[in-house]
Amino acid sequence: MLESDQSEVTQRVALVIQYLGTHFHGWQWQPHHRSVQQEIETAISKVVGYDVTLHGAGRTDSGVHAAAQVAHFDIASPIPPYKWAAILNSYLPEDILIRASAGVGKDWHARFSASYRRYRYTIYTDKCPNLFVKAVSWHYYNDPLDEELIQAALKPLIGRHHLSAFRRSNSKRQHSWVDVQAAECCREGPFIHIEIQADGFLYGMVRFIVGMLVQVGSKERSIFEFTNLWKNERREEVKHSAPARGLCLLRVGYPDFPFPEEVWFDNQPKLVFS
Repeated sequence: MLESDQSEVTQRVALVIQYLGTHFHGWQWQPHHRSVQQEIETAISKVVGYDVTLHGAGRTDSGVHAAAQVAHFDIASPIPPYKWAAILNSYLPEDILIRASAGVGKDWHARFSASYRRYRYTIYTDKCPNLFVKAVSWHYYNDPLDEELIQAALKPLIGRHHLSAFRRSNSKRQHSWVDVQAAECCREGPFIHIEIQADGFLYGMVRFIVGMLVQVGSKERSIFEFTNLWKNERREEVKHSAPARGLCLLRVGYPDFPFPEEVWFDNQPKLVFS
């Protein structure tokens, strides 16, 4: 442990973080459960000898993964910002990795400076289960899924909409307006990848959307019915939430970001085998 020296000039350090969400109860601190924020804050405190608060770009739910979560903390320490990644990785468990660290200005904030978040949901459609993809995809094999229908259903979501139909009832957010910047679906062999990018996300939003999109892809529900459902805010009809394990926070975007693209842009390998 390094001796902390509060006389040091406080610096703000940004982190790009990966984690497998399987054994975490989400990003945020939980009183009686393991969280990503808790593990990293504990690691930082072991280095400097005092408690430090970590501010994340957003919260991920229990079981959700992250390819490039972003967070920052303020620290009075002689350690150069770029060295924090390697130092913290020596303290962190196997299911968390700091890809890089860098110094940022005092007015830069992991949450409030972000211009978008992008999530990817992976669905595995082969009839035969596969252990090696189980932890990071939803094995959906009941009906064939038409990815072109899913893509067509996603298109009307682009733009600013009131998406209360895709919001969990215990959400504490004051409104349901979301600026959806991109929404895409593609197939790679037995895998369907759905990506949604927005300025922010409602609690449970992506998993609700995917849960309803599989009904479109299986032709159980029409594109018109799906679109009409969320445009008319018929929350009572949204009864299917996709499992957490298929969801990954792919990246967070900023107008001013100190990391090169290879560190944060697209670091969840796509499952593509046929």
